[in-house]
Amino acid sequence: MAEVGEIIEGCRLPVLRRNQDNEDEWPLAEILSVKDISGRKLFYVHYIDFNKRLDEWVTHERLDLKKIQFPKKEAKTPTKNGLPGSRPGSPEREVPASAQASGKTLPIPVQITLRFNLPKEREAIPGGEPDQPLSSSSCLQPNHRSTKRKVEVVSPATPVPSETAPASVFPQNGAARRAVAAQPGRKRKSNCLGTDEDSQDSSDGIPSAPRMTGSLVSDRSHDDIVTRMKNIECIELGRHRLKPWYFSPYPQELTTLPVLYLCEFCLKYGRSLKCLQRHLTKCDLRHPPGNEIYRKGTISFFEIDGRKNKSYSQNLCLLAKCFLDHKTLYYGTDPFLFYVMTEYDCKGFHIVGYFSKEKESTEDYNVACILTLPPYQRRGYGKLLIEFSYELSKVEGKTGTPEKPLSDLGLLSYRSYWSQTILEILMGLKSESGERPQITINEISEITSIKKEDVISTLQYLNLINYYKGQYILTLSEDIVDGHERAMLKRLLRIDSKCLHFTPKDWSKRGKW
Repeated sequence: MAEVGEIIEGCRLPVLRRNQDNEDEWPLAEILSVKDISGRKLFYVHYIDFNKRLDEWVTHERLDLKKIQFPKKEAKTPTKNGLPGSRPGSPEREVPASAQASGKTLPIPVQITLRFNLPKEREAIPGGEPDQPLSSSSCLQPNHRSTKRKVEVVSPATPVPSETAPASVFPQNGAARRAVAAQPGRKRKSNCLGTDEDSQDSSDGIPSAPRMTGSLVSDRSHDDIVTRMKNIECIELGRHRLKPWYFSPYPQELTTLPVLYLCEFCLKYGRSLKCLQRHLTKCDLRHPPGNEIYRKGTISFFEIDGRKNKSYSQNLCLLAKCFLDHKTLYYGTDPFLFYVMTEYDCKGFHIVGYFSKEKESTEDYNVACILTLPPYQRRGYGKLLIEFSYELSKVEGKTGTPEKPLSDLGLLSYRSYWSQTILEILMGLKSESGERPQITINEISEITSIKKEDVISTLQYLNLINYYKGQYILTLSEDIVDGHERAMLKRLLRIDSKCLHFTPKDWSKRGKW
């Protein structure tokens, strides 16, 4: 068995921790750092296959030294043409030939038929035949089990639902309903038709360099041992104390403090409670700077220009980086608008969450970063932020999508929002004159402002797409309908478009942001 003094950075071994059920478990972890405080060693561990927000400092009593794995010595870098350090066939420099040949668009020539699929639905359709499966080369297969929800892959050669072809809905009682006329939609890229993970990647599947014109996505190429470790112990923001999840580039001298104090109105940071109290006597803000563009009840949204309010925007980014791992921080906030959601009480407007967006996005991004602060999570505020971002897109007359990659919690929130929004439309379809109701992917996208690729990936994620009598259909089972109705009963917070006072600006016509 190894001794405590032999543990070095890079070692892997089981570490004792409590799971969500308050039970002990011993997951494998990697030692990222070792420090000595008053003669006692502490070890900063990252649990393998766990999110980085669970990383923590532990004592040697929680380490299983019997199963320690010491780091292997690094092999020499292979040489190429006699030049040391060059890696032959580097995936970062080579572009797959298949990706080049695939182009940027995929064929989408067939129709979608939408129907409500209840247990005895086939009996309600005269002459109904069992679903006809596609050929073995296709990846969309009929699935009548509503309990399983696996992601279906659509290969580039496989016909997929047409964006503009009309689609029909079979109501549960077999009665015909009004047909919805198909309307042509705007031409957009239709290359993201694979699994829902596809919408997380670049549009053509080729790794691209991080965009320097406003993107907040981290390219992960500059990660080092410093940025992999949390550097702030605790943050006091108003009446809340927050435990950061990730590294944030606050000034080095503040990282040794037990608590970092923030003004909840201007987000300026201080070394001590006394500094904060002195600052509050001078700070006149009782709400975020910028224009209040929405208010309903106690909920308000403020629009903040990253150029006009640089100090606030930078402080907001520093705070957000404590809870967002997949985003990097740019002090140049000029290309961004920030939409801060607040809760009002007698003391002022308290920040709940925010999202940012580029003033000009060439890739239809309507969100760059989005965050609900931990004290307000699991209360419906995340979906409210997402709904508000799409409400702005509706006013702008655009479809939008969040900048990728999303965090694990962000992806869950977006999937849930997309599912509920699309199901709400499908279940609300009605028909007249004995015709089946019809709707297209384009129409769903235009009604919701959700990008077509996200609409298709959501339908695939819900396992709604099936094949019936030579057509693609969307099958809504009882389980999906009941689950949707239960979810909507719990969703009490909604955006009221009548309370929104927002005028979009054409930033392309401005010399400066």
